[in-house]
Amino acid sequence: MGTNSTPQMHSSINMRGTTICCVRKGNDVSIAGDGQVTLGDIVIKHGARKVRKIRDGSILIGFAGSTADAMNLFEKFEAKLDEHSGNLTRAAVALAKDWRTDRVLRKLEAMMIVADSERTLIISGNGDVLEPDEGVAAIGSGGAYAKAAATALLRHSEQKAQDIVHMAMNIAAETCIYTNTSFTIESLEH
Repeated sequence: MGTNSTPQMHSSINMRGTTICCVRKGNDVSIAGDGQVTLGDIVIKHGARKVRKIRDGSILIGFAGSTADAMNLFEKFEAKLDEHSGNLTRAAVALAKDWRTDRVLRKLEAMMIVADSERTLIISGNGDVLEPDEGVAAIGSGGAYAKAAATALLRHSEQKAQDIVHMAMNIAAETCIYTNTSFTIESLEH
């Protein structure tokens, strides 16, 4: 007769808990990711590694989104780099195209930032490959906070890229409940 008060389980679980920020200054580029992984409103892990160097340390990559989806995309991106002789832009465009059109890949819930010595790109499942105007890119739950902080620091300080990305991530962690201060930072310095 009455309303069923039993909680309903949903087939998809919303996973949050990532902030990735990339800063390019002069010939240097640094990318940082926090370590927090949440499942709903529970912290599952504090020290996840969401930022890596690949291709013998020549490319930086950071992921936001579902962990399994991010790992799948990581492998697909490495394969695209192999197909396109390490060309970051061509590999990113090829991945974005497959991600948007493939019926299995288009269900993946993640975003990526990739960077080499020349460019920084944000790749999404909507087919986007975006190169930011200034040397700052950020994704994830605290991405807007990290991007704002990094942009201000880039414009108004003499700090190196690695220091700027670290300070910006700290600001994001102070503001976003899905971002912690267990950072992984990788850099390319020339």
